Amino acid sequence: MTTLITGGTGFIGWNIARTLKEKGKEVILFDIFPPRKYQDLSELTPEVKFKKGDLSSWPEVLEVVKNYNVDEIFHTGALVSEVCENNPLAAYMVNINGTFNILEAANIFNVKKLTFISSIATYSLGQTETITNLSPQRPFSMYGVSKVCGELLGEYFGRKFGLDFRGVRFPSIIGPGRGLGGLSSYTTLMIQEPALNRSYEVFVSEDTVCPVLYYKDAIRCLIELHDAPSDLLKSRMYCIAGELLTGAEISDIVKRTIPDAKIFFKPDPEKTRIVKSWAQKIDESAAIKDWSWKRKFNAEQAIIDFIHEIKSNPEIYN
Repeated sequence: MTTLITGGTGFIGWNIARTLKEKGKEVILFDIFPPRKYQDLSELTPEVKFKKGDLSSWPEVLEVVKNYNVDEIFHTGALVSEVCENNPLAAYMVNINGTFNILEAANIFNVKKLTFISSIATYSLGQTETITNLSPQRPFSMYGVSKVCGELLGEYFGRKFGLDFRGVRFPSIIGPGRGLGGLSSYTTLMIQEPALNRSYEVFVSEDTVCPVLYYKDAIRCLIELHDAPSDLLKSRMYCIAGELLTGAEISDIVKRTIPDAKIFFKPDPEKTRIVKSWAQKIDESAAIKDWSWKRKFNAEQAIIDFIHEIKSNPEIYN
């Protein structure tokens, strides 16, 4: 059985591959970018292989699914929120057209299952009610629009062709390798930069709230959902809540661990407005009920573990 991971050298995709390698799975990483300098593919071979390719290119998607006899797919490949805002056409080509390409190839070559990453950015416009799996999605950003479209395409392929499509709507993911992309990146960078003895200027206000999830929980969440028996799943898409934190609360936890941390707030009005428009009250009870989802890291545990990982491998960030 071969598992394809789109966006395979990205933050989420790479860590899924590491976990699947430990389980002895055969994995193909499909990405337009080769492994980064801190990603040692030799540590994952022979189970994990890399294939350079572009989601927006139908021939390249078709080729990788066909030639590697793919049985299952983790579709993590996508342009992040800030890039989508700056280039809506690229967002359409990669996030929407690319998702259609991977679904169509999955259908043609009888792929058994596809697990998709969506986002709470699909709920926007300052919704104040508690968000559930069934809440209306009215995204404010191009990124959110592209993710709603991906969800609907996946559900259509499930109804029309019987593809076992399932996915999660994640909050902001924090962890090593998260990088600069996306408006929620500040939740990672205000931990990462002080741990590297660098100052960080936060582009949202101190009272800006963002739900966050540690990457170790996020990877486990995806794999547990992927492995869950289909008859247990009452929904195709599941909301994952994370933990609500203000910028000030993240700063306080970091400073308890790194007393001399230099974190400054210089809010950008537009970026703050967009982040504040994201859903905050999220009900993940369906995921808990259907496939026993549960976080292992609270905010303080996640930040302390993250800081420890950074200080153990500072060369990754140079």
